[in-house]
Amino acid sequence: MSNDTKTLSLSKGKHHFCFKYEAGQESQVLDTLVDMVHRRDVPFDWFDAAVLSHQLGQHLAKELKGLLPKKAA
Repeated sequence: MSNDTKTLSLSKGKHHFCFKYEAGQESQVLDTLVDMVHRRDVPFDWFDAAVLSHQLGQHLAKELKGLLPKKAA
């Protein structure tokens, strides 16, 4: 897997959420999203977490597709 930095981004009203991570840190990103949902000082809900986790899945799918042989991709 590549070691380049990935970014998840969400704009919600006047707030902008941006999460940067390296390949292999996906579970930590998901944990952080759950933590953000539980914070009362941040307007971040389960829908927002779902949107960003979907972006995370898209990044993983793209990375995995790059590992497949060309004929299988």
